[in-house]
Amino acid sequence: MCEIFVKADPGLYESKARSLRLHGVVTSIRLEKLFWLTLQEIAERDGMNTNQLITRLYDELIEYRGHIDNFSSFLRVCCLRYTSLMVEGDISTDKNLPLAGARESQPEMARFLI
Repeated sequence: MCEIFVKADPGLYESKARSLRLHGVVTSIRLEKLFWLTLQEIAERDGMNTNQLITRLYDELIEYRGHIDNFSSFLRVCCLRYTSLMVEGDISTDKNLPLAGARESQPEMARFLI
């Protein structure tokens, strides 16, 4: 069973920090490469770059929760939820379809990133 995990490309779990600006404040986020790739995929589905997506997630999380305890963990969970929702059929696996448009038609999407 563990073979499917231990034989993964080590580059996928290599940790990488990226600097970005959140409302003029420079911050650094450290995630594993697989999570960066997933965030890039999510962003591209809605015509954004990764930094734009992260800023939008940050803003929406602050608006919804009022604070952020662990933003890096939140981003990891977003990636896992994205993958899980595709597997469960709650969002399309067609990566050419934007996620924003799916929100109105699929109730689960309203809770996708929250």
